[in-house]
Amino acid sequence: MNIFESALSQIKKAGTSVMIDPDMIARLSVPDKRIHVSIPVQMDDGTVQIFQGYRTQYNNARGPYKGGVRFHPKVDENEVNALALWMTIKCAVANIPLGGAKGGITVDPKRLSQGELERLSRGYSKAMYDLIGPDQDIPAPDVNTNEQIMAWMLDEYENIARHKLPGAFTGKPLALGGSLGREAATGQGGANILRYLAKKKNWTPQETTVAIQGFGNVGYHGARLIQDLGYKVVALSDSRSAIYNEEGLDVSAAHVYKQQTNGLSGFPDARDLKNDELLSLPVSVLIPAALENAINDDNVSNIKASVIIELANGPVSNTADAVLAHNDVMVVPDVLANAGGVIVSYFEWVQNKTQQYWSEDDVHHRLDSLLFDAFEDVWNVSVQHNTSLREAAYIVAIKKIVDALALKHSQR
Repeated sequence: MNIFESALSQIKKAGTSVMIDPDMIARLSVPDKRIHVSIPVQMDDGTVQIFQGYRTQYNNARGPYKGGVRFHPKVDENEVNALALWMTIKCAVANIPLGGAKGGITVDPKRLSQGELERLSRGYSKAMYDLIGPDQDIPAPDVNTNEQIMAWMLDEYENIARHKLPGAFTGKPLALGGSLGREAATGQGGANILRYLAKKKNWTPQETTVAIQGFGNVGYHGARLIQDLGYKVVALSDSRSAIYNEEGLDVSAAHVYKQQTNGLSGFPDARDLKNDELLSLPVSVLIPAALENAINDDNVSNIKASVIIELANGPVSNTADAVLAHNDVMVVPDVLANAGGVIVSYFEWVQNKTQQYWSEDDVHHRLDSLLFDAFEDVWNVSVQHNTSLREAAYIVAIKKIVDALALKHSQR
């Protein structure tokens, strides 16, 4: 089963459990549009290399398409389709008036110079120009893309449009209409989710231990903010190394160390681990914040955490998810746990539309309010239907999307 088939199975399972019209589930099982483009880029040595770019516009029943653009060697159509479906669900769970999309380029950006990266980014924006825009489809950063890449894409888009349209992209630099609070938004959302969950479980921060797999933007900000709330972050990892201290790590010091040494290995007052060892630590909460399928058939039996909070997209495979449920491990699904990023992207889009910009405290307050309501909705549906939080999140989302589709197509 590929990643898109796995995502579709979640839709069908949730639809069946609450007896949603099968015709509507069939409609939700196919993307509205799949775009595949070739992007020629002149390399620094004068040769031209052709890169493959993708964008899937999954469903816009509730508003314009919304979703990131990732640069990664393993990007393909199946992955982009799955991520676009998850974005559709995520926006509905968060109750923001946007649909779902996702894009990507099959490339290892570490092999490109700054100039080549800029030309590739502009090439993607140019190739997608007719299909994106502030009222149509709003891209954002994702894996291996950032505010600089969004700045290049926006500039290319506005050059073609011949006028300013800052709402065409989110995740931009502040100087180009970005939002305060955007950089840390996904990690902030994860910290908020832990706070809501701890209240349900009557946990105190001092006795709650947390291991975080992934120490990029999402993992770092999530770890930092979780530590700021008083929780004990005992393990961290990046793609090459992992560290552990059962008494707790200094997250900010680990971040500085990684910047200086390009890794976590050898961090003072911590024991080096293999990446797989981090996943099997006896902690209260495990937070996968890297790529999909980190927890799979090969390692799921080693999981000792009582709760998993999915800050990455799709970090638990379908079969592993079933094993975790059987072992009474609670999983807060990605479509809820990492929704902080798209919520603050939505805030950025609103600010661009209105030309009224909010303080960071205002952004945090609005994020907390929306995310708390989403968490409560999912929690209550989970209790009502005696089902997992993942299935509950899909039930919440699918009902909203189906209601919008039914209202739009009721006379057809």
